[in-house]
Amino acid sequence: MAAYCRVSTDQEEQLLSYENQVNYYTNYISENPLYEYAGTYADEGISGTNTKKRDEFNRMISDCRAGKIDMIITKSISRFARNTLDCLNYVRELKDLGIGIIFEKENINTLDAKGEVLLTILSSLAQDESRSISENCTLGIRRRFEAGKHKMSTKRFLGYDTDESGKLVINRKQEPIVVRLYQEFLDGKTADYIKRIFEREGIKNWNGGTKWQATTLTNMLQNEKYKGDALLQKSYTVDFLTKKRAQNKGEI
Repeated sequence: MAAYCRVSTDQEEQLLSYENQVNYYTNYISENPLYEYAGTYADEGISGTNTKKRDEFNRMISDCRAGKIDMIITKSISRFARNTLDCLNYVRELKDLGIGIIFEKENINTLDAKGEVLLTILSSLAQDESRSISENCTLGIRRRFEAGKHKMSTKRFLGYDTDESGKLVINRKQEPIVVRLYQEFLDGKTADYIKRIFEREGIKNWNGGTKWQATTLTNMLQNEKYKGDALLQKSYTVDFLTKKRAQNKGEI
């Protein structure tokens, strides 16, 4: 028997839940004479709405296909998957291999006759819960927009860092590069010409390299944040299940 654990964020209280799940199931299987411990597979800080990015989940499924696991135990359907289709597809595949999944909270064993009927209903509810959470998150973000609050990554935002409160502060080492870019452009030079100047002089970009792209420099020249504005919601999530994002061209 193997155990699967997952928490969907990296917040402190969730990480405690994650550690508790791992410890609980490791002890639960090891101390039960009916089971031979086949390992604990645990994904930390990853959403359950699809399985593409869940490395440990995918490793567990591979081990099931390789015949290393006969039974899986997990806390609940929502820990296993919030996507009804994914959940049912894996349950059916594993069932065909003779591998059952025990959902402890719902008291379901997928090898039982009643298992799949209950699973279809409960996993649909889990998916709907995920949709509700997604909508609430979106609403919260938009309320912050209305209040003039915003968060932005400065990893690739040359010339700025963020302080402990999330406010932008000038990066004094990178500041001359930004000033130089705008001055060269105002003097009539193209982005491609400025790129060659920067590379010839060995000027370092945001990640410390000396290779520049003309498109990067053009984007910097067009970035409204350098004049003190913030244009929010440039992209949006099209589907809460696939997490697919699209450029906002006025739809939202």
